[in-house]
Amino acid sequence: MSSLYRSAISARIAKLPQLPPSYEDDDEKSEITDGIGELSTGMGPPPLPRPSTSTRKPKPPNPEFKPLSPASYFSQALQISLPTRALDVRVYYTPPKYDNGGVIVFHHGAGYAGTSFACLAKEISEVMRDNVGVLAFDARRHGKTTSSQSDEDLSINVLVDDFCALIQTIYPDVTAAPNLMLVGHSMGGSVCVRACPILQQCKYNIAGVAVLDVVEGTAVEALPHMHAILNSRPEGFDSVEEAIEWHVNTGLIHNPTSARVSIPSIVVPTDSPLTPSTRAHIGFKYKWRTPLRSTAPYWDSWFPSLSSLFLGLRSARLLVLAGAERLDTTLMVGQMQGKFWLEVMAGSGVGHLVHEDDPTKLAEILADFWRRNERIVVRGNVIKAVGEV
Repeated sequence: MSSLYRSAISARIAKLPQLPPSYEDDDEKSEITDGIGELSTGMGPPPLPRPSTSTRKPKPPNPEFKPLSPASYFSQALQISLPTRALDVRVYYTPPKYDNGGVIVFHHGAGYAGTSFACLAKEISEVMRDNVGVLAFDARRHGKTTSSQSDEDLSINVLVDDFCALIQTIYPDVTAAPNLMLVGHSMGGSVCVRACPILQQCKYNIAGVAVLDVVEGTAVEALPHMHAILNSRPEGFDSVEEAIEWHVNTGLIHNPTSARVSIPSIVVPTDSPLTPSTRAHIGFKYKWRTPLRSTAPYWDSWFPSLSSLFLGLRSARLLVLAGAERLDTTLMVGQMQGKFWLEVMAGSGVGHLVHEDDPTKLAEILADFWRRNERIVVRGNVIKAVGEV
């Protein structure tokens, strides 16, 4: 691990909010962060003390963090059945203005939901003047997607198969399918990279793949820090407003507007059957929809070979990072060879959730990436747009 990256991680841990003492001990901890590379397969250090539910005073909702509906950011919210996957998938969609317009498909990171891309989707629609559609969805065991069978398995192959099944269900006729650009954040980036060649084998036209703030090398190097980060997460909240406020105040999301749209999808009432409740949830009204510690068995499958697979894609490639120091050796060599387009969104107001923190800038980057790599399909033939070389 580079000294710069180690220092960055250590500084981040030092700034994590500390929970009050005197918490009851329990068997399961819940948390929310995709934690770019901050993953570990061990049990880690003992959990931080948890405050007694008998003495904890409920916090009243802060009206400044009132939830916002995704209806103002997408034109449609759909539930799409995938019988072969036993899933009922929540999809957020704004179609292109014209029938032959392309569509940008977003895959969120672990613990988040399709609404994480709400502000970005709206910005893209405005920048592209609705000539390109935007589609986001909730992966299995996330958001408002439900399953008729056990949906515990979040291994990379399962997530890739889910993603491909969704695309094939939405666009069953390959010859009539729009040009697609795949955009994935963190874990979702790994899914998009692996799904691209599968969809291409099925004759879908993939104009490009964009990966947001995930690099294989630094992900592996940051493993020892994962539990220090996870142990700082609260078990639940007294209101959705409190969950939103916590994400903003801790700096996980720097954009309050985006948090007000995205966070309501990642918490559920404590009596919800979508995720098991534990003693730690007693006294709270809301808990995490996807407790990340419960996904630990699958962490090792998400990122291995990601850099080489990304560089080997037979489509345009874009990597957007929150910091340049996150490039690993494989990607540094690939960048010097001109194998992909790199954008670094460094700044005090941009963190791991680059698409939520600065959706305006990222929309401009993705729009430019789309224009550079747009393909026009005519009677099954792929023709380069005028001006490309």
